[in-house]
Amino acid sequence: MTGVRVVSALRSPVAPRGGGLARLDLDALCAPVLAKAIREAGLGVEEVDEVVLGNALGAGGNPARRVALAAGLPERVAGLTLDRQCCGGLDALVMGAALIASGQAEVVAAGGVESYSRRPLRLRTDPDGGAPVAYDRPPFTPWPDRDPEMDEAAEALARSWNIARAAQDAWAVDSHRKARMAEMRGEVVPLAGVERDTFTRDLTPRLAARAPGLVGSITAANAAVAADGAAVCLLVSDRVAARLPDPGLAYRGGITLGARPDLPGVAPVEAIGALFDRTGTTPADLSVAEVMEAYAVQAIACVEGAGLDPAIVNPGGGGLARGHPVGASGAINAVRLWHEVKRRGGTGIAAIAAAGGLGTAVMLSVR
Repeated sequence: MTGVRVVSALRSPVAPRGGGLARLDLDALCAPVLAKAIREAGLGVEEVDEVVLGNALGAGGNPARRVALAAGLPERVAGLTLDRQCCGGLDALVMGAALIASGQAEVVAAGGVESYSRRPLRLRTDPDGGAPVAYDRPPFTPWPDRDPEMDEAAEALARSWNIARAAQDAWAVDSHRKARMAEMRGEVVPLAGVERDTFTRDLTPRLAARAPGLVGSITAANAAVAADGAAVCLLVSDRVAARLPDPGLAYRGGITLGARPDLPGVAPVEAIGALFDRTGTTPADLSVAEVMEAYAVQAIACVEGAGLDPAIVNPGGGGLARGHPVGASGAINAVRLWHEVKRRGGTGIAAIAAAGGLGTAVMLSVR
């Protein structure tokens, strides 16, 4: 089986729902990012074998195919769209790497795209002919008593792990601080006049303390906002990487595991542990880690549960400082990881939690 390398990684800015990217559909959000990722790798669009994208809110239609066509890729590229909610963007990398490692492809563009602003409305039909009933999300389990709303699941995690609101607020404040200080120009493709993540702000402890409550210790400050965004990583075989000017980073492995559906926030802990076992590494081998911040409590629990050093986690801030474009969030983590590992060297891991109790982890390294 051939080795896999990630030779470019780019993303759009992230903007809250109704913000600067609100008028862009999925094609316009992702196609420019995809096209530039191919160019930056030193490849042509005709060399891409497949496009795999995570998307959770687009209601079908295979957005990956639409994005591939909009980016000028050959019509033979079929496109594959994954819906594993928050995991989808990282799962796309796992799928793309598997296609290359098995010899079915040489070049795969993998990532995610989501527009909360342009998402379709959801209605459930009545088999007896009554009026359709609106709903916000599909069920993630067959058991209503084990399918909590995400805010409620976050609060349950805070109680079970004894993570106080003060700790959650402090994590959120630090996420914004790191994001304000970070230099991300090389990884962000400007769209619609937006050149940076627009939600990042000077969040102080006093402001966090005044944030509206959602459920228990979960507030508008320590929970990520719904957002729009896209991200793409270009994966290639070792054979292709050998002829490129920059061989990028080695894809060391990736894994998705299910966990307790009623406590989804810590699903990545098992995935991270399994990935360490599979790659023969430990938390001490990491130079950087990107952990999803759908909620501060979830990030804190994942860092603690996986034994990660908080000092290396999300050095450029996380989802609390950017926003959470569901199907793209994992891919954004991967792009952030790629650029941080390139700058620092060594080995890094990206991890994400998803509704329904799924966790995905991906590892990249210089060699």
